Formats: sequence, C-alpha cells, structure tokens
Amino acid sequence: MVMIGRPPASEQSRLMFWQCRTQGATVVEAACAAEVTASTARRWIIDSGGVRPRRSPPRSARFLSLEDREQIDVMVRDRCSITAIAAALGRHRTTISREIERGTNRRGYYVASTAHRAAQARSRRPKPAKLAVHDRLRAFVEKQLTKKFSPEQISRTLVRRFPNDPEMRVSHETIYLSLYIQARGGLKRELTSALRTGRALRKGHRKPGERRGRIPNMVNVSERPSEAEDRKVPGHWEGDLIMGEGNRSAIGTLVERSSRFVMLLHLPGGHSAQNVREAMAAQIGELPEALARSVTWDQGTEMTQHAQFTVDTGVQIYFCDPHSPWQRGTNENTNGLLRQYFPKGTDLSVHSAEHLRFVADELNDRPRKTHDWHTPAEKLNELFDGATTA
Repeated sequence: MVMIGRPPASEQSRLMFWQCRTQGATVVEAACAAEVTASTARRWIIDSGGVRPRRSPPRSARFLSLEDREQIDVMVRDRCSITAIAAALGRHRTTISREIERGTNRRGYYVASTAHRAAQARSRRPKPAKLAVHDRLRAFVEKQLTKKFSPEQISRTLVRRFPNDPEMRVSHETIYLSLYIQARGGLKRELTSALRTGRALRKGHRKPGERRGRIPNMVNVSERPSEAEDRKVPGHWEGDLIMGEGNRSAIGTLVERSSRFVMLLHLPGGHSAQNVREAMAAQIGELPEALARSVTWDQGTEMTQHAQFTVDTGVQIYFCDPHSPWQRGTNENTNGLLRQYFPKGTDLSVHSAEHLRFVADELNDRPRKTHDWHTPAEKLNELFDGATTA
C-alpha cells in the first residue's frame, strides 16, 4: 500500500518522546523534541494506555540491524550489485536479495526505516495475556472489580481464596495493564470506571514544575472520523456553554453539524462537570443511534467527566485545540444566534426548561440559506431518512 502524506514517525522519535515525558515534559514539549505532531503523540499515549512501552531487547547479530538496512538503502540507490552489498555487510547474497525484495515498496524504492519496522513486526510473537486466555480467572477478576476491589486487593484475595491453584494467580500490575492497554485483551475498558481513580489511562507522577492539562484522556479533534468533516453523515454534534453574568449560570448548546439542528441543555444546578454530563446524556439518549455518533467540545473543565459520558451513551467526545473556536464553527455561529434570546451579562438560571425548548424550536424552524431555505428540522429529518434507508 502506498503511503500518502506525512511519513510514519521513527522508533527513535518514539523513544525520544517517552524519554522527555519521563523527565517531566508536557505532551506538546515532548512532541516538539521528538519532531512529531501533538496528535501523533496523543495517539501514542492512548494506544499505550499512558504506560511507557517496554523497549525491545537487542536482536541477535544474525538479524539485520537498522544500520545494516540503512547501508543497503544507500548502496541500492548507488546502484550497487547484490553481491557488492553482501560483501560490504558480510552477509550471504541470498539474505540481501530477500531483504531488498521484502523491503521494496510499490513505487520500486527500498526504504530502510520502513523495511526495519516491517521486519520487527514480523518477528514479534506476543504471548497471550493471562486474563485473555483463562476464563475462570478473568470472571473472578471482573466480579471483584464490579465490587470496587482494587487490583492489589484482587491479587491478594486470589492467593487466599485459591491457595493450591497456581492458575488462579495474577499480579495487580497485570490487571492494570489489561484495563489500560486494550490490545492486550482480557478485561473490558468500561471496568476502569470501577477503579477508584475511574481513569482509563494510567496517570504519570507529577514532576516539579510540570504543567497538567485540565481534562484527562482527551481525544483530539484531529482523530474525529472523516465523515464528520464533509457533513454528509448526520449525528456529529458540536457543543459549548453560553455563560451568564459573572459566569455563575450557563446554558449548554448542542448543534448537529450537518443540519444545524439545535438542542439546549437546562442546567438549573450549575455548570459543574457532573451536571453537564447528566444533562447532555439525557438529551443524547433521546436520539436514534444514527443521530448520535460524536460530540466535539472545547477544553472547558465542564468536560472532565467525558469518559463517563462515553461509557453511559457510547458517544465519543473529541476536543478542540486551545483557543481554536473555528474548530467548532457551527456551534460558534449558533451561539451568536442564541444571544438574541439570552443576552450577555444576564442571569441565565431564570430560564426554564420549557423556555429553552421554545427557543430551540424557533431556531430549528427558521429557514437557512445554507439549506436552500429549508429549516434545520427539515434537513435533519431528510438526513436521518437517508441514513436509515442507505
């Protein structure tokens, strides 16, 4: 398959990133040092469950190293013969011939870094995770997690409960890794909510002077499905809060990207993370599955319970970059329209849930030029009918 766009980050970049993180650098600082994008760095963190991956042990000298492949790369570009390359590396010409054949891409080029990654992938023979293959052990661990046992308590309980059964043994670290690193299999990610931290990623120890993001385990808007970008598929929403006088009151807004259909969140108890999560889950929960695919929000602290929202509803929340309102352009435009009803500097807590529904209905029944003068409500129905009959 031909790679298009930015080439994959090298193993050296990945090692540099994790080394900087260990020394207390922020994600952005470590990404800059490793010369990768912040979105790539965040993907590494999510893929590894926040745990620094173990380095592979040095391979036997009988295997080609990255340096060997880089020399092959140079000599192939210099049009050296296979015999000459084999002599330079002290290898059999069959080894070199096979390596070049395997490492040559569809464009006809041998690329050392790509060939080395492919060789490493072929050489891996991962041992199945213990909790993935032992059903009885996994069932016991899952039951104790739902009873709010910590992984260490579970590990110790196994020893006491099954003193003569070595199969019923698992370390607390293995339990954590099975939760944090889903590729290892075994435990469902939803069970992280039973941990006392409630986190789906391991949280690193704070270093002196280290800055922390306000929201844990964010998934950047760059990871949002491509179908959300062209607005052809309904069900992708943008959300925000419009604030009242002194930021003491708020109304939540949700705007569907394709149709511009609006839903308003009534927050009589304030705009804490729990209140916003519960109000949004109630609204999203009333939608058909085809209209509830994702939500994009900014990095406000009202979203600190986004992981629980995703567990409750199955809807992923994506976060915009700081100070980037254009990444929620539809929502920003709608908030401007809403200020006709909810002026700045006023107490927004005086508005009832019935009044919010009235305002949303007015906006949803207002013809829009972008829809050829159809209303958002009409457009949403049209898109929903198309999605369910496709």
